[in-house]
Amino acid sequence: TKLKVTMVAWDRHDATVITAVNNFLLKVWNSCTGQLLHSLAGHDDEVFVLEAHPFDQRIVLSAGHDGNIFVWDIDKGTKIRNYFNMIEGQGHGAVFDCKFSPDGQHFACTDSHGHLLLFGFGCNKYYEKIPDQMFFHTDYRPLIRDANNYVLDEQTQQAPHLMPPPFLVDVDGNPHPTRFQRLVPGRENCKDEQLIPQLGYVANGDGEVVEQVIGQQTNDQDESILDGMIRELQREQDLRLINEGETPPNPPLNRSHSVSGG
Repeated sequence: TKLKVTMVAWDRHDATVITAVNNFLLKVWNSCTGQLLHSLAGHDDEVFVLEAHPFDQRIVLSAGHDGNIFVWDIDKGTKIRNYFNMIEGQGHGAVFDCKFSPDGQHFACTDSHGHLLLFGFGCNKYYEKIPDQMFFHTDYRPLIRDANNYVLDEQTQQAPHLMPPPFLVDVDGNPHPTRFQRLVPGRENCKDEQLIPQLGYVANGDGEVVEQVIGQQTNDQDESILDGMIRELQREQDLRLINEGETPPNPPLNRSHSVSGG
């Protein structure tokens, strides 16, 4: 079988190069001479994540589709730590990306099941306060492009980064309590009443009546009620800019171009 390199990384001092090969081995090479220093075995599937420690040239992290996360000492060619990303009732989750914190004391990984995995020193009680599922109620809404090919939210016709801070909900769209809503940048100092999304009841495709965040309900024009409020706020802002002699940020739309995203 012809071997292929799936990922390459340099240590922080550029003394060695680490390659991941599709036979699931990691190889450590001298960057000046090309000499093979170590072959690191442990992965059971292809590796697409190699991350060097931000300042310790000995430490490299690897992760792959087998769900394994390894921390290696590439000077000695040995494994320091290993974590297997087993998900209850679903098998293992392939690890798609990993990054160290700037101080090198923590690293974060994301997997194929949408989980964020945090590793580091100390107590995890601070993180246990966070809900297991966190989504913005505006996630996965369709986007369009305007006449200048800029991306806009289809319903509000605003640039996504100019929209008001969204609400945090679970996977079913149920809003989290106000203490979690303050985690959203821009909502840190909001009053309690501003952190409680209005709820409504709508019939789904199976004829069942379900509770939804106001941002997911629609009015007679099939527009989200929250979107209507956002659109009205944007209109008021545009009028204020015009009165102050400035140009509103949103150029005219060209609806012939559309994309989907969240």
